[in-house]
Amino acid sequence: MNKAEILKEIIEQRRSIFPKDYTETEIPQEILDEILNSGTLAPNHKRTKPWRFKIFRGEEKAKLALEMQAIYKATQPDHQFLEKKYQDIGFKINKADAIASIVVNFSGMVPEWEEIAAVSMAVQNMYLTCTANGIGCYWSSPKIVDHLKDSLTIEENQKCLGLFYMGELN
Repeated sequence: MNKAEILKEIIEQRRSIFPKDYTETEIPQEILDEILNSGTLAPNHKRTKPWRFKIFRGEEKAKLALEMQAIYKATQPDHQFLEKKYQDIGFKINKADAIASIVVNFSGMVPEWEEIAAVSMAVQNMYLTCTANGIGCYWSSPKIVDHLKDSLTIEENQKCLGLFYMGELN
């Protein structure tokens, strides 16, 4: 196969694959590094490199699950709170081997939409690299990420666009 055929196949296979389909196997660190590095290769106007990724694994990931569950519970009126959704938040985070927070850093040098587009392209590169390595992944952007400002150490000129879940597949 030539490079164009390989790329076409990877693009055609790219899918959001959810944590319920992940195995307990850890993603090797070198593959996780490759996934994140591919994100940094996305085009970006004036080389602002607006993406900020923070990886959560192990204990940090477990704390993230508890924090997001607490945020969900605190922000839902009693009549809208769903125990199943509360449990699903924890399940999805704990089932994934690694989670990357997706944060855009607005430089002020270019329109904000361009930096959001660059971060989106970075995530697409990560999706494609996951696909090429047999790693399941998906980008989730629940409203509660807006409340993660402190745990993600998000600065005034930054915004969390979601979480990127990753896990090994059978």
